[in-house]
Amino acid sequence: MTQLHPQRLLKIAQFELVRLFLTKRGLLAVAAFAICWLLILRYPIGQAVSLISSPEIAELAQQVFGAIGLSKLLDWPEAELAMYWLIALYSFPSFCLFLCSDQLVGDKQRGTLRFLSLRATRNEMLFGRFLGQVFILAALLIVTLVAAVAVMAFREPALLMTGLSRSFMLFCYLLIAVLPFIALMTLLNTFARSARLTVVLAVLFFAGGNIVVGLLSWQIPAMAILDYIFPGVQLDQMAGQNAGLFNSLAIPVIQTVVMLALAQRIFVRSSL
Repeated sequence: MTQLHPQRLLKIAQFELVRLFLTKRGLLAVAAFAICWLLILRYPIGQAVSLISSPEIAELAQQVFGAIGLSKLLDWPEAELAMYWLIALYSFPSFCLFLCSDQLVGDKQRGTLRFLSLRATRNEMLFGRFLGQVFILAALLIVTLVAAVAVMAFREPALLMTGLSRSFMLFCYLLIAVLPFIALMTLLNTFARSARLTVVLAVLFFAGGNIVVGLLSWQIPAMAILDYIFPGVQLDQMAGQNAGLFNSLAIPVIQTVVMLALAQRIFVRSSL
């Protein structure tokens, strides 16, 4: 692998931020995201305490959450953050499939990758775009977490400090959880011909791949280990705080490294 120049990497990553927050298309995506999260903050997160404190709802939640391994979340004093954790853990990875669908294919279609290759190596373009998407997801996570903490502090100011501490932990876990999803879209961008096709391929990868692996593991139980090729295999355990450090951190990091390595091998050999 050729040497990566940190300054060029950061400039390419910064371009991804500019493309999202300072272009009409990007601002439309941000506006849609903001509207969705305003509704989430207003209803499921804003009403979390009143829902859980209701005797009927609390009993039902205890039974349902206990059945699916989420009963630990009911013990959090920061009910808003517990609700945020559940929603963000599943929504942000799904959101990545759409947000990160155009890392390289758009420039490849327009022919601008050839121009960029005069000023940066292919590895810098690949990893710079990936890093830019990580910055974008980190910024969106921070904004939504701050909003959730604000809702919680408005209800109970005494929980502010513990809420900030817990929100920092949630941010770290969530950011690591979305890394393999971003890396998957980076990998698909190296050979797909359009952003729409990368989304279709990602859906087929998860839907068709899980069906194939399920059939294989049904015939040969040892083949169940193939589940680990799919990003998010650990999300169910993480949701209930039942996953250890290896499942929560090591698995997504390993998946990210493997997918980026495959993307790098394909991209350096592909035509621009």
